Amino acid sequence: MAERSLRGMSIGAKSLESDQNVDFAARSEVAYVCPNGHRTILPLAEGAEIPQEWECRCGQIARLEGNEDEEIGKNGKPTRTHWDMLLERRSEEELQTVLDKRLKMHREGWFPDYE
Repeated sequence: MAERSLRGMSIGAKSLESDQNVDFAARSEVAYVCPNGHRTILPLAEGAEIPQEWECRCGQIARLEGNEDEEIGKNGKPTRTHWDMLLERRSEEELQTVLDKRLKMHREGWFPDYE
């Protein structure tokens, strides 16, 4: 039975602890740059589809390096986020006031606890 369990494995010929005699897949490095200036380099397998956007470590959307001019959408307007639209309606001071009021209501028990 022990002979069957080891079939196909050449014990002693190859170490499973080192990279010796291991052929890695071909890779290419792709760079992304976010609006905050962070540069991210990703190793991707050759032949893999390269995404135009990647989420940066700061949370912003990083674009493929060399394609920064494509930030404006098809209709000629930059992409608006929820935060951008919220700031069109209220100032940050008004938003802080609303947040403080809602937190006070929550602490006083106006809202049921969801568990």
